[in-house]
Amino acid sequence: MTIITTWTEGGWLSPLLAAALGLGWGFAADRLAARWPAHEDGSTRRIDWRTPLVVILGGLAFAATVARFGGEPRTLLIVGVYVSALVVLFATDLDQRLLPDVITLPLIVLAAIVTFAGASPFIHTNDEVLWAVAAAVVVPLALFLLAIPFGAGAIGQGDLKLLVSVGLLTGALNLFYGLVAGALLAGITVAILVFTRQISMKSYVPYGPFLIVGILWAILALPQT
Repeated sequence: MTIITTWTEGGWLSPLLAAALGLGWGFAADRLAARWPAHEDGSTRRIDWRTPLVVILGGLAFAATVARFGGEPRTLLIVGVYVSALVVLFATDLDQRLLPDVITLPLIVLAAIVTFAGASPFIHTNDEVLWAVAAAVVVPLALFLLAIPFGAGAIGQGDLKLLVSVGLLTGALNLFYGLVAGALLAGITVAILVFTRQISMKSYVPYGPFLIVGILWAILALPQT
């Protein structure tokens, strides 16, 4: 019963209900990404292989959010908003290889406000706040500098902006775990696609969707200290 009902003693929101809401949110995110930001040719993508990926991610993410944070309304609201935004970013990057500033920049502001107000469920001490700020600055900057020799597009600016909010909201360790998990998932996926000749070694594969899966895994599945 504790797995099915997690909100409060009243128990009106359960992981199962959250999963259903997440499936709907994932579908809405996919349809949004098919239209926005506007495609250069003005087209709207039809439902394809990306749609079930976003729908499944939305369902799993919403269910895991409620399962972990459902007993704390304020925390559930904060994490729920962040996770909802990540699902939309997952959809836009899959569709258009883009993490829009209109989402990533407000997430930085939200993360900063929440953390400095002492409301982050992942950061509990002043030392952790300092580490979070340091990680939010140093990691994206280091990745940007490392990517310079590989030319423009080696790493997306949207990915870097997303990492800033991840560091500020969830702390240095979660940023590290999410980054590594995303890189491993990307490497495995690309290797499989190349081996099966779905893509070539010269094909561009956006890192954002893998990064987002890694972040969700870090904040929703890993034990938090």
